[in-house]
Amino acid sequence: MIKKKNRVIDLFSGCGGLSYGFIEAGYDVVLGIDHWKDAIATFENSHKNSKGIVADLFIETPKQISKKTGVTDIDVIIGGPPCQGFSIAGKRIVNDERNKLYKSFVSFVEFYKPQAFLMENVPNIVSMGQGIVKDNIIKDFEKLGYKVVYKVLMASEYGVPQNRKRAFFVGIRNNKEFVFPTSQIKELISAKEAISDLPEKSITDGTGYNVIPKSKYQEDIRKGSKGIFNHEITNHSEQTVEIISMVPDGGNYKNLPLSLQKTRNVNIAWTRLNSKKPSFTIDTGHRHHFHYKYNRIPTVRESARIQSFPDSFIFLGSKTSQYKQVGNAVPPLLAKHLAIQLKQYLDV
Repeated sequence: MIKKKNRVIDLFSGCGGLSYGFIEAGYDVVLGIDHWKDAIATFENSHKNSKGIVADLFIETPKQISKKTGVTDIDVIIGGPPCQGFSIAGKRIVNDERNKLYKSFVSFVEFYKPQAFLMENVPNIVSMGQGIVKDNIIKDFEKLGYKVVYKVLMASEYGVPQNRKRAFFVGIRNNKEFVFPTSQIKELISAKEAISDLPEKSITDGTGYNVIPKSKYQEDIRKGSKGIFNHEITNHSEQTVEIISMVPDGGNYKNLPLSLQKTRNVNIAWTRLNSKKPSFTIDTGHRHHFHYKYNRIPTVRESARIQSFPDSFIFLGSKTSQYKQVGNAVPPLLAKHLAIQLKQYLDV
């Protein structure tokens, strides 16, 4: 008898970093929903047995989505509703426009009654409003019959070559309390271990690897890939290249002459990756972070490597769109660790 896989919906899926980790852990991701067309195109391209739909969860209800997609029974709901705009009055989250996407996540859990849910968000959601937001989230799901726990995790402690913190709320029905997986990593993966085999210049999509893997991480990340994709470099002005060249591996604007330190008025300006350490948080593609060796920003593929996307995961859309998709995602490797741990609490 073939064991049935747990069925998953990914809300606010983006390109699907979180759900890709669940697929890698053996789940059946049946549906991904996001309002951004580019992200859903990438999601469908990389999640071969999943359906991706473009929908505005401000407007569409779980009932409408279920009717439209034919998706009924679900074991796990995952996703990261944008919560940065939480509106609080007194000690509660008020019925404000800005809270609707979070409330939509709650309504999907209420409608589908999955065995478990996993909600991801920015780390400061835990302290927002002196803990009011966190307390409200727990109460909202407890009312629906879930035992809820939360924790802020550091991605680099789970094999991702990036110091990225994310908050996770996990709820289980039947009064089971989820215990977060502990880090099994003996040594953190550095930026160099993640991307040193990728070339300095742009290459055509699908070009084969011209060097052997230089680390165990590179060996793993290449598995199942037909070549290198999304490796188009950004051409900077001569002045920018000249300034970057003055910053050493792991350095920043403080390494520049005083006259150049204020050329970009942000505290992260002119920051190079440190080849010996995990990367800082990969964002959605602004131009202040540079390769540890080359005088340019990392390519989409290098950023994806730092996020732990395998090379077989190809990003669609314009280059700007691809950067945004990578930066918005949950690292798949971190998601996989959580998904494996969650299996212990599910009936299937």
